[in-house]
Amino acid sequence: MSKLLDNVRSVMRVRHYSYETEKRYIYWIRQYIFFHNVRHPAEMGAAEIEAFLSHLAVEKTVSASTQNQALAALLFLYREVLSVEIPWLDKFTPAKKSSRVPVVLTKEEVKSVLGELKGTNWIIANLLYGSGLRLMEALRLRVKDLDFGYRQITVRDGKGGNDRFTVLPTKLIEPLQKQLETVKKLHEKDLRLGLGRVEMPFALARKYPNAESEFCWQYVFPSKSLSKDPRTGKTGRHHVSPASLQKPFKEIMRKSRINKTASPHTLRHSFATHLLQDGYDIRTIQELLGHKELTTTMIYTHVLNQHRLGVRSPADTA
Repeated sequence: MSKLLDNVRSVMRVRHYSYETEKRYIYWIRQYIFFHNVRHPAEMGAAEIEAFLSHLAVEKTVSASTQNQALAALLFLYREVLSVEIPWLDKFTPAKKSSRVPVVLTKEEVKSVLGELKGTNWIIANLLYGSGLRLMEALRLRVKDLDFGYRQITVRDGKGGNDRFTVLPTKLIEPLQKQLETVKKLHEKDLRLGLGRVEMPFALARKYPNAESEFCWQYVFPSKSLSKDPRTGKTGRHHVSPASLQKPFKEIMRKSRINKTASPHTLRHSFATHLLQDGYDIRTIQELLGHKELTTTMIYTHVLNQHRLGVRSPADTA
């Protein structure tokens, strides 16, 4: 199994899959193999895949998105790693996801929550709400991605592997400039220690061997501690962990009087909804969010319509 999983990692890295996707696929392939008593996947087929997916849905009661992720991992294994093209693969269709309206905070609630955050977490949270970034998009920002002159942010390799531009809030220009000054001092200290290297996307480290030590490639929100890159084995400074914002955000929501199941991602939902409320067109919001399909962005119109039904409750007229 160790050799098989190494092959999976190798193929995924050649195809530039993210490290997070790599970890998830490896996890599901490992679960699939153990579920069938450590049989080699080449010895199994449609019946075994169907049994595993049914086990996830019925006994583990996982969500449709989780089941689809497991299916995607297995299809990758058979098609891309084992080079197995069998008709039974085509009969598997993704589980139907539930249509849910996203949780959205009001402008007053957003102001209240952001007011409880400090330092780096305050900046990151304001990027989620003020620029519509996903949490990992904010954490992966490089120095060169911030354009203060044009007041815009370049999101590199977002969901779906696409780049896009989004707005840089004026109120964040000064805090971000101060943040970069701190990052520069930290980077110069790392360089003096013979470090200062950062993870480079795809094959750019080979194409530009000195770029990994340049300031423009450093993360805007670097971690306080050094770590070893699991892929290259090099020691460098990665970006801060998502938990650095997720944990305090959860605690703020727990202590607040806001009775909503909100997370940092809720700030992105609030960004889109509040832009609609302010009269911006849906296409513009689609581009800022980086949605491939307009139907994905249209979910925010449903949120907005909840408050614009124009219906007067009979309880108010009784």
